[in-house]
Amino acid sequence: MARPEDRLPQNAAGDFFVDRSCIDCDACRQIAPRTFRNHGGQSSVGRQPGGPEEIRRAMMALVACPTGSIGAAASIERRIGTEAFPEEVAPGLFYCGFTAKSSFGAWSYLLRRPEDRGGNILVDSPRFAPPLVRAFEALGGIRTMFLTHRDDVADHEKFARRFGCRRVMSAGDGAQRLGIELVLAEGEDRELAPGVVAISTPGHTRGHTVLLADDRYLFSGDHLAGAARGGGLVAFHGACWFSWTEQIRSMEKLRRRDFEWVLPGHGRIRRSPRSRMRRELDLCIARMKELAD
Repeated sequence: MARPEDRLPQNAAGDFFVDRSCIDCDACRQIAPRTFRNHGGQSSVGRQPGGPEEIRRAMMALVACPTGSIGAAASIERRIGTEAFPEEVAPGLFYCGFTAKSSFGAWSYLLRRPEDRGGNILVDSPRFAPPLVRAFEALGGIRTMFLTHRDDVADHEKFARRFGCRRVMSAGDGAQRLGIELVLAEGEDRELAPGVVAISTPGHTRGHTVLLADDRYLFSGDHLAGAARGGGLVAFHGACWFSWTEQIRSMEKLRRRDFEWVLPGHGRIRRSPRSRMRRELDLCIARMKELAD
């Protein structure tokens, strides 16, 4: 819980604030960009929310914050933010909120699918929060939990026990040690359900894997994201823990795939027509190669 006595001096005066425990995960700035800003290494309230919708978005950011670094006046009901998750960002596609500190605030997603097409898929793990668990139950539960890489597993064990779901992860990121039910071999691509394929994309980590659903949704983990400024796509050179060269090769591999959405763990969600997405991917690859020189 945020501490008023630790309120950052960069906050605008008013009901909402960020305290010094902020880890600069960027979640609040994505959820409520009209309220929160980056003042250099941390977030703060750039201006207080100005109406019911902005207050709701600010409360969503408060609920999603992995470190409990956002505070608000006691008169503002927390349920305004809690009941907003999971947030439907496209038909059947939900952003989970309730990010975890152990995953540095990484985003996770629920993709709702019919049982005859594999059932619901949770991509990476949020916090095991009772309101979110109840919401998942109302949406039909979880059949498969896909873990893109070792950094964003959070409370995967609790979700697996609660929903009896199959977890999928690459051996390259230590899936065996985590008790994962379906362990993908390093470099393996595999169809997990009709229209759903796991694609090996080493680079950020040794066993990093993305999930492509229906040639539309690319759940990209920490491999690829929308750029925070100027649009387009970006990869994070400074957060490549295994091999930048391998990450470039993995990016080139994705050129052979079609998708309209990039849904990352960190960075911005990006949506573009397939042809434009491929051009944006080409530009991203070109920039990556410049950094490799």
